[in-house]
Amino acid sequence: RMETDCNPMELPNNTGFEEDSDYRDFEGTDVKDMRLEAEAVVNDVLFAVSNMFVSKALPCAEDVAYINVETRERNRYCLELTEAGLRVVAYDFDQTDDRLQTPYHETVYSLLDSLSPAYREVFGNALLQRLEALKKESQS
Repeated sequence: RMETDCNPMELPNNTGFEEDSDYRDFEGTDVKDMRLEAEAVVNDVLFAVSNMFVSKALPCAEDVAYINVETRERNRYCLELTEAGLRVVAYDFDQTDDRLQTPYHETVYSLLDSLSPAYREVFGNALLQRLEALKKESQS
């Protein structure tokens, strides 16, 4: 599913991020939206990591969700997803460490690219295969 690789910050106004969103009036809607955003992130890159899922142990709030990821190198991380982007908040599942001052990444792609050479290789190969398929389609 390579078609969904857009920057979540460029989505149209129906994501629930906007303060003046029509959905603001319904209590709990934004929590669901942030969780949905996290699920979309997981679905986008799951093929290129060993394991990845939205945390059920850490609370989703109006402005935050947590994602657990295990890279192909077997390193575990807990990621925080907010309007600012994604960042590592712990080096294990379902944890947060307030002392960690890791940078935010705009996309899950750039975050995983910085953490996992194996992710970079798998993702790059998937892109190449997709480009080859498109090239064949255009030639037929």
